[in-house]
Amino acid sequence: MHEHLVSLPLRPVGRTSKGVANFLKAIRELYERRELLGLLVRREIKARYKDSALGFVWGLIRPLTQLLVYYLVLGQFLGAARSIDQFAIYIFAGLTIYGFAAETITVMTGSIVNNSGLVKKVYLPREIFPIASIGSAGFNFGLQMIVLIIAAAIMGTLSFGLNLVFILAAVVLVAVFCAAIGLALSALNVYLRDMQYLVEVIVMLMMWASPIVYSWLFVRDAITNIGLSPWVLEIFVNNPLTLAVLGFQAGFWAPGVEGAIFPGYLMLRMLLAIVFGLILLFLAQRLFARLQGNFAQEL
Repeated sequence: MHEHLVSLPLRPVGRTSKGVANFLKAIRELYERRELLGLLVRREIKARYKDSALGFVWGLIRPLTQLLVYYLVLGQFLGAARSIDQFAIYIFAGLTIYGFAAETITVMTGSIVNNSGLVKKVYLPREIFPIASIGSAGFNFGLQMIVLIIAAAIMGTLSFGLNLVFILAAVVLVAVFCAAIGLALSALNVYLRDMQYLVEVIVMLMMWASPIVYSWLFVRDAITNIGLSPWVLEIFVNNPLTLAVLGFQAGFWAPGVEGAIFPGYLMLRMLLAIVFGLILLFLAQRLFARLQGNFAQEL
């Protein structure tokens, strides 16, 4: 029996193709296991609110608390609301899309380590675990979107027109970029567990590096007054999260504010960023595929 087993040829499990073929095969494998992907998403959601009396309501309490704190402290006490009309909608629009980005990157980073039991015992396309994390983050994002839509309708800034295209583009932009970043970080975190703590710091900095609690016009004026190169402003504006925040503000806040100003060619900037994000997603999957071979051993 032993001699028979030794004589059998080794058959590699997983993908043997490379480059674009590997990327397309990964997508096909995820599609073929879409039912399992749905089960993993539901498991993530249920585990997050397990044994909780309020359940899904907790997905709303944190952003609403943030809104209240920032609106009172920055808007009323520090006077930001006096220079930005409809400040409550302005800040909540930014917080909603930022929360989606921050949660997606955070949960994706720890997804492989958190599912180490399955990774070590069963062969699955390992990308399925980070992608499932996007689904659970998207669920919370959906809850916050409901609140934002209701608030915008009450405040009179909700409009059904071309502004909705900015909202869709912002969601796609965040989903693509965060999928790319999260996929790469989930693989790196297996080898260097400090990565998840570094991500927490980066996510915090992302909040203040985007025009959520202040207007991008403040940054423009500050760069001009200091005498910095105009390229500094271009780098700030073309940050994917900044573009997504501006897109949400253009969709939910600007229709109710007369004379709202945004950077030129905002939609074109967002579309170009999405294309760049797709390229980054391809490169992230290639990195993930290269590193996943030793996941079981490292875990």
